Amino acid sequence: MKYIGAHVDSLPTVDVAPKQAHLLGATAFAFNLIDATKWSNPPYTDEEVATFRELCERFGYTSGQILPHSAFVVNLCSPDSRKLSLSRRTFTEELRRCNQLGVKLLNFHPGAHLKKMTEDEALDLVAESLNYCLDKTEGVTTVIENTAGQGSNLGYSFEHLAHIISRVEDKSRVGVCIDSAHAMAAGFDLSTAEGYEACWNSFAEIVGFDYLRGMHINDSMRAVGSRIDRHESIGKGTIGAGFFERLMADPRMDGIPMILETPDPSLWKDEIAWLRDIAKN
Repeated sequence: MKYIGAHVDSLPTVDVAPKQAHLLGATAFAFNLIDATKWSNPPYTDEEVATFRELCERFGYTSGQILPHSAFVVNLCSPDSRKLSLSRRTFTEELRRCNQLGVKLLNFHPGAHLKKMTEDEALDLVAESLNYCLDKTEGVTTVIENTAGQGSNLGYSFEHLAHIISRVEDKSRVGVCIDSAHAMAAGFDLSTAEGYEACWNSFAEIVGFDYLRGMHINDSMRAVGSRIDRHESIGKGTIGAGFFERLMADPRMDGIPMILETPDPSLWKDEIAWLRDIAKN
């Protein structure tokens, strides 16, 4: 079973997210737990938490079909001690909010070293930050997203993801989300059947499918190896529709949330319907 959805709004209150997903015909969804641009956010009210949970139950969204995204201000390897402290505090708060909502996954970008340290030092710091935040929370799995490698962003190689995982103390609470546009930009040619298999064979060898907890399924505006993060609507970019057909037929991706972050929300309903049709669910 493929769980397919999109990254929907969660403002002004978080309980709008499952409503929007249901209107799209989605069987999965992502959303921001807080305002993604702010360090401080008001707590959820009891009413919005209760409504979120009730709507998820009504529309059939279990915790394994929901993949919220951490705030963009969070940088778990920030070389600035103040921003590192704020990032850890905010990420811990997001993990606690997941528990409030009954959500068991939290997706995040590993961060950027801003050329103030080596990649290995930054990767170690991400793992240290995860251990710090996991020690203060329970139940929720942190899901590392691969990146395009733009600027000084970590996570553009599967080795980066494996490095972080190897240093997280509680392996049961760490996983991976693969973004197809990011993988293409990082050098995996997903536009061909051979490139598709090469990418996933590399992932299996270096990280392992046991750690795959979700996907962001986006076409790419830019060519393979561009290291530029620009999403495109399905079939309109350099990856092409064939990738998504292969993906929907691949049983290794069953049972995880597969989330559209394509740039035209007006197409999401049709994109989800097409993906569900070729996945035959």
